[in-house]
Amino acid sequence: ADGVVLVDTDFVKDHKVFGHVLAAFVYGREDLDVLGISFRKDLYLASEQIYPPEGESKRPLTRLQERLIRKLGPDAHPFFFELPPHCPASVTLQPSPGDTGKPCGVNYELKAYVADSVDEKAHKRNSVRLAIRKIMYAPSRQGEQPSVEVSKDFMMSPNKLHLEASLDKELYSHGETIAVNVHIANNSNRNVKKIKVSVRQFADICLFSTAQYKCTVAEIEEGCPIGPGFTLSKVYYLRPLLANNTNKRGLALDGQLKHEDTNLASSTIISDATQKENLGIIVQYKVKVKLCLGPLGGDLVAELPFILMHPKPADDPPPLPARNAGAITNAENNENQGIDTDLIRLDTDAGLDDGDDDLIFEDFARLRLRGETDA
Repeated sequence: ADGVVLVDTDFVKDHKVFGHVLAAFVYGREDLDVLGISFRKDLYLASEQIYPPEGESKRPLTRLQERLIRKLGPDAHPFFFELPPHCPASVTLQPSPGDTGKPCGVNYELKAYVADSVDEKAHKRNSVRLAIRKIMYAPSRQGEQPSVEVSKDFMMSPNKLHLEASLDKELYSHGETIAVNVHIANNSNRNVKKIKVSVRQFADICLFSTAQYKCTVAEIEEGCPIGPGFTLSKVYYLRPLLANNTNKRGLALDGQLKHEDTNLASSTIISDATQKENLGIIVQYKVKVKLCLGPLGGDLVAELPFILMHPKPADDPPPLPARNAGAITNAENNENQGIDTDLIRLDTDAGLDDGDDDLIFEDFARLRLRGETDA
């Protein structure tokens, strides 16, 4: 996360301005905190002094920071927070319709505050908070094509019911259609009455005890019977979308900013198994193929895990050289990146004309004065 803080030197005076990024797992309403027990767990905290700057930063400014500084003037000071790979992505569990309060999930907060030391408690009248999201991008390479073979024996039947299932690839982007290849060879003496193909989301809550939410996010059911000695080869197409699952409680979503649209949560990539608890919520997806043989025959089930993530955007152009002044928020980290991952486009020629800067700034001076009056 990188951006700038605009400092009012008359208000700050001899104090300092600090910034921090906090990742927390919230699993209860804050107004229900009793006996000092908080329904949240802090997963990651990074802090730094923004003003006055501690030495000259060797890190070059981003293009957005450069333009913000040019717009805001010398009282704008840059900040940089680099989140380690083990930090969890922003995830929210969808509440039931009618639920009020903050939903359960992993949230990120960026805060700038005036204090004399980094450990000093910040007050509302001298701090600014901003909700941000951490997005995980898909790996650059596809993995092995998922495939599975299962069989089922029956009494008084010399041969088995055989099921083969595979996906066209392992890694999918949000909104992409999944092709499920199914081949059934019924060499048994039983009838396959129904075929169900579904996409299921598994959300493991890694806190003090492990709980798991399971949600079906896409499903196809077909009633064509397959009698003894027959085979079936078919491709089923499923497209998991949040739009078809808006009322399912416990469904994991990508972290939401205000009331902007979001999507199903991306798969969690676990780089270190010992850090599972610090991930807060682990999200996985599987395609389930189920052959139903009736109450006496039971079912034959095959599962295929796959990865659902945002595609990695094209590499940004090289940043501009560092200058003495600095810049508020890099939209690549802080804005909703549902389907369009490039919500702010900066043309290379745009920097030549400040009049074309479509940058909107809100005046917080009145809010600060109101806070001082209330205090």
